Amino acid sequence: MKRFYREVQIGEEDGGTHVLLDGRPVRTPAKNLLVLPSRALGEAIAAEWREQTETIDPASMGLTRLANSALDNVSRNRAATITEIARFTATDLVCYRVAEPDELVARQNNAWQPLVDWVATIFEAELAVTNSLLPVTQSGSCLSALRGAIEVFDDFPLTGLHAASAACGSVVIGLALGHGRIDGEAAWEYSLIDESYQIERWGEDYDATEQRAALKRDIGWAAEFLALSRDAPQSFT
Repeated sequence: MKRFYREVQIGEEDGGTHVLLDGRPVRTPAKNLLVLPSRALGEAIAAEWREQTETIDPASMGLTRLANSALDNVSRNRAATITEIARFTATDLVCYRVAEPDELVARQNNAWQPLVDWVATIFEAELAVTNSLLPVTQSGSCLSALRGAIEVFDDFPLTGLHAASAACGSVVIGLALGHGRIDGEAAWEYSLIDESYQIERWGEDYDATEQRAALKRDIGWAAEFLALSRDAPQSFT
């Protein structure tokens, strides 16, 4: 799409922040007004629109896409979104460890176990961890506790939590990111511990490099969106 505007500004109205293109408020693909929960998020999204050149590249506008999703999808399908995030618990990355080699065992335990301990302490969610190839079954009380931890997020941070959990393959990493326990860089590193170990041993091909870069970008957007949405719940660190 060709760039159709000259000036990008932000405005405050009706209890929210708007992004204005030549004085006109931006709307979502579903024609909803793009009303944002914080001025900081508004400034960041406005910057994405300013950075567009002669042609608008939606793929470069991760925060805008997440805001659109919050308004067009998550706000209308909140319960389904919560359920989708909660499903990651069944296959959560941090619950599946290797039995060997020792170096990789140590890397996984050093990165992931503090997060498992954290959700146990903060949310009373005692996750079962395995080094078997067979799936591990989490207790009903654990699943209920983690669902409760997800439900307290408002629509905008819930959107960021969904994006982070999906990208990392872990609701535990997503919650840690959402509550400021870790940052986007750590979330990316924790989600790729196995891959990073293999790369150190065998090297990395072009496709893998591209995939890692794309994942880092996506997790970075999710982390920034969570931080700037700050209708998020109280942080537990």
